[in-house]
Amino acid sequence: MNKLASQFISSMQGLLGRPPIDENSSFRIEDIRQAMLDSLGEEGCSSYPHIERRVLFAPDLQGLWYLRADMMVALSSLQGERVASQKIRQITHMFEGLLPRGMVSRPGGVHR
Repeated sequence: MNKLASQFISSMQGLLGRPPIDENSSFRIEDIRQAMLDSLGEEGCSSYPHIERRVLFAPDLQGLWYLRADMMVALSSLQGERVASQKIRQITHMFEGLLPRGMVSRPGGVHR
């Protein structure tokens, strides 16, 4: 997403009463958004257009955070659970330092 589109989204969030995001965080959010779209790829975007739209129009970082589960389902069906898990893990790491502590996944779990 280009800078103009990002500024537009930030402006709309301001009108909707959401606090403005500082520019550095805004770039990181767009990096996460792009990583999610890249993970889906062309096949995923055409097979799961509703997920593509939700990623494109997620209003904030928390919206993207909660989309990880839907991404996992879509990626698992397209590329298998192991690949999907690796991609979601990489995306999850991109959220480090951006979310309130209570929203972050707990350490541990099964790593394949």
